[in-house]
Amino acid sequence: MLKARRLLNATCATLALCSAVSLHAQTLEVSPEETLETQGLSVIVEQNPFSPIFFDEKNAGIQIILHGERIATDGEVRLDPTPEQWAPVPTFGERLPGGAPGEIAVSSSYPDVNLSYRVKVSPEEGGGFRIAVDLDEPLPPELAGKAGFNLDFLPTAYFGKTYLMGDQPGLFPRNPSGPMETDGSGNPKPLAEGARAITLSPEDPMTRVTITSDAAPLALYDARNRAQNGWFVVRSLIPAGARENAVVWHVRPNVIPGWTRPPVVSFNQAGYTPNRSKVALIELDPAFEAPDEAVLVKLTAAGEQPVFTAPVRPRGKFLRYDYAAFDFSSVREPGIYAISYAGETTNPFPIAADAYDRIWQPSLDTFLPVQMDHVAVREQYRVWQSAPHLDDARQAPPNITHFDGYRMGAELDSPFQPGEHIAGLDVGGFQDAGDFDIQTPQNAAVVRDLVWTRELFGLDWDETSVDQASREVEIRKPDGVPDALQQIRHGVLQLLAQYKVFGHSIVGIIDPTLQQYTHLGDAGSQTDGLLYDASLGENVVEGGRSDKQDDRWAFTTRYPTNDLAVSGALAAASRAMAKFDPAMSAEALAAAKALWAEQQDADVNSSDGRDDGGFQARFLDLAKVSATVELMITTEGDPVYTARLAELIPAIESDFDRASGAAVRALPYMDAAYRARIKALAREAKTRVDAEMAANPFGVPVSRGAWAGSGQVADFGARMYLLHQAFPDVIGPEYTLHALDYMLGRHPANNLSLVSAVGTRSKLIGYGHNRADYSFIPGGMVPGVIVIKPGFPELKTDWPFLWFENEYTVATTTAYILAAKAAIAATEEGS
Repeated sequence: MLKARRLLNATCATLALCSAVSLHAQTLEVSPEETLETQGLSVIVEQNPFSPIFFDEKNAGIQIILHGERIATDGEVRLDPTPEQWAPVPTFGERLPGGAPGEIAVSSSYPDVNLSYRVKVSPEEGGGFRIAVDLDEPLPPELAGKAGFNLDFLPTAYFGKTYLMGDQPGLFPRNPSGPMETDGSGNPKPLAEGARAITLSPEDPMTRVTITSDAAPLALYDARNRAQNGWFVVRSLIPAGARENAVVWHVRPNVIPGWTRPPVVSFNQAGYTPNRSKVALIELDPAFEAPDEAVLVKLTAAGEQPVFTAPVRPRGKFLRYDYAAFDFSSVREPGIYAISYAGETTNPFPIAADAYDRIWQPSLDTFLPVQMDHVAVREQYRVWQSAPHLDDARQAPPNITHFDGYRMGAELDSPFQPGEHIAGLDVGGFQDAGDFDIQTPQNAAVVRDLVWTRELFGLDWDETSVDQASREVEIRKPDGVPDALQQIRHGVLQLLAQYKVFGHSIVGIIDPTLQQYTHLGDAGSQTDGLLYDASLGENVVEGGRSDKQDDRWAFTTRYPTNDLAVSGALAAASRAMAKFDPAMSAEALAAAKALWAEQQDADVNSSDGRDDGGFQARFLDLAKVSATVELMITTEGDPVYTARLAELIPAIESDFDRASGAAVRALPYMDAAYRARIKALAREAKTRVDAEMAANPFGVPVSRGAWAGSGQVADFGARMYLLHQAFPDVIGPEYTLHALDYMLGRHPANNLSLVSAVGTRSKLIGYGHNRADYSFIPGGMVPGVIVIKPGFPELKTDWPFLWFENEYTVATTTAYILAAKAAIAATEEGS
């Protein structure tokens, strides 16, 4: 039966004959989660809201999952034909009782323009679904010709394919190439328009979708002409004067009869050391007739040789898929292997004693240098960037909320006037992600994680030259100094610069305008590198100054949590710098002590400075613990810090999962009672963690939030290893190894390593500075698998612009370095 089903799918894909049998497709049914479902097709209706900060994240409105892939999103009333990320988005109202069998109805509005409406989605016989838009009142005159119903289709699902607008054919372009309006608006013209029916990819039964409009004509746009992260948009304008059924579409995705999603065999793409556990997970469509056995094959000069066969063991259901495990831990002979299951063989992976020796190297060698701010970065013939942001920075104005979530209240906590240049900030630091900002807490985390990695596991690798005086960095050119020390120093330069200028840490430094913020490519071209001077005429350059207001803004609000995070990082760095740069070491320690002392009695400020999940409020007590521990280690048990940590034990107890790493590092300096309490907390944590991990087959926390969770997994792996080191009779090494397996491929949706260029198959299209090239930065770790509510795990392999899945961040990557080194240490225990 399995073979016959494969033959049917292959025939349909080759000859495109499925359109005939699609007339007999099953009708969609409403699920308990209020989605529309049939085998091979899911329709999600307003389960994922538009973001209140980042607006259009391409994960809202009506969404279509066809043959296991989310191909369409943002089915909603929009005020532009090709809205950009920060274009207006509707405010969700409520879910309403459906007026027809199977109907899902929701209310939404644009309060600022007096537009409120309902969207109704209902299944239609023979497959497909109906979308109807009812307005509470006819369109205001100023919205006529502007407001319409849009549905966005994933470009990579349609590149190189065709469409039919009515009976007129067209080709989905690989590269945006217009046509554009000539009025200077920057708006694209439609690729095609005027008919009441459109079929996308008529030649491909896997992605074919037909949309028929009852009255309003359809138009097709390439929104990439407006912004690189745009999708293909099908749109109908809302007619003036219309209310009931202002827009009615019949959407018919082609569903291949009997289609089931092929199994995903996930494993560690870097392979395995001989003596460690080796368990691959198999992700299964519940309708797939899964074989009971899997085979491990060894790849030799003579070809594939089966070497081990075993039953696959059920691991339960997680989200929408079933899982099974293939345990081949008994295989220890070094070699290159693959897994054969259900007639398919995976890509290869090694079993070798040195399988993990260099899994951290691309992160330290390439990703971190590429993220360094205020220095030029070269790699042989390639220039990653010229020295950027040498015009840093100007004082941000009061009472603003920045489009990236930075906020400034009435008080600046700064001696500078709004718009005034702040000398001394054009040094060191790391550009947090693909948007070139310096986030101070993330920079502090980078410094601390690199110090911990060196102290706990050693990190004396040298492959990069760093010349701070000339602002030049060269990758793959050793200079005799451990790279980790140079990166720690680079981070400290920025943290100390903030302290010298303001007497405290700041929230961060970021672009003042949206046009700069969306810059892609060389960071050195984001600004002109010249200080802004309002007295200069247009395009005048004089004395290192210009009339360009492109200098980044410094958000200078003082927050206790930030100060304590920086205090801990500087205290840790002072240990690392003691021999490498004694003057910096002393300066860092003095600043760390001062910041720590000033914030011991601090309460949470009313605002957290940046929309990052309430960092200041949630982590103030944790920051007090961490800073105290770092100063305790640096001062070798100074009673000031040991006494204070004893007072902070309630804070450790209240958030032990996050505080455990720092709490364990304090053990050599605390008394027996402290050790006994931490061990008791470790026992409680194991019970709690085991219960939480039983909810999924991966053995790690899987994020259900709006940002995927690889950083959370890295932190989990490192913390659990520290607990294992301290209390091996309580915590085993398996948690850390599960974390490594997850980051390097054993996760939902697919089996790619989340660390670019690490492992046989890895994420090679990421959201970094070079995302417009559909490329990657070696060693960067992407966030990974996000859960599209209510329960669809997704990690797009070929579309870089979904930042919640693909955006590299600097602190996440150094957390990976620490967790990877911890995992290496765990494997060495069993060797």
